[in-house]
Amino acid sequence: MKKYSMAKKIILSLWLVLFLCGLGADAKAQDAQALVKASFNYMRGKTSISTVVMTIHRPDWQRTMTIKAWTKGQEDSIFRIIAPARDSGNGTLKRGREMWTYNPKINRVIKIPPSMMSQAWMGSDFSNNDLSKSESLINDYTHTITGTETHEGKKVYVIKSMPKPEAPVVWGMQKLKLREDHIFLVQEFYDEDFQPVKIMTTLQIRMLGGKLFPGVWKMQKSDVKDEYTMLEYKELVFDKDLPDRLLTLSSLKTPTR
Repeated sequence: MKKYSMAKKIILSLWLVLFLCGLGADAKAQDAQALVKASFNYMRGKTSISTVVMTIHRPDWQRTMTIKAWTKGQEDSIFRIIAPARDSGNGTLKRGREMWTYNPKINRVIKIPPSMMSQAWMGSDFSNNDLSKSESLINDYTHTITGTETHEGKKVYVIKSMPKPEAPVVWGMQKLKLREDHIFLVQEFYDEDFQPVKIMTTLQIRMLGGKLFPGVWKMQKSDVKDEYTMLEYKELVFDKDLPDRLLTLSSLKTPTR
């Protein structure tokens, strides 16, 4: 009877350990999910209006354009090229998972299928999703904290993001580095074989739009060192009321300043 009781106690103890470990893993997953969502919302705000200079660098040429962008909530955005003159008026509208582009030279709006959301925008290293700060990162991935680092005296969480089953995404994995004050430092993109494809790093963290924000974003292919795209913020305003008509197909065809 004593042996039976001892064996039963051991089994119950093991079960309790496994149960608590399971709770710990679940809590960590929830913490990671909450951290990613909070960081996404911090970087995007309820609404935002920004002016950025995009520089596309290649070994034998370099191209620069200025973009005006508006975002609202987690899903909607519109961004338009305002310089140089030859590209002025080209725009992109995203509402939920739907996206359209407008080319003033042919005066035509084209709907972009979901399968092309990861395509390069205007020949840059940023995709349509990247520029719109797509909520897909929140909804389509399961996040796990795998370690911590420090940056400028602040704690940094290293997070592995794996796509949920049947999620409509192209990346087999993402890895993030998020500072404790919700600033994105690094976002790495991996293919279905978990091979690195490209990496985005943020630089020059300073006051923008009334809060600390990366002034420069750099997207670079993992296997090419002399090809990259830089985004430099010139103006940024958060949480200003935006009319619903701004984020429409009609607005996409009408220059907005």
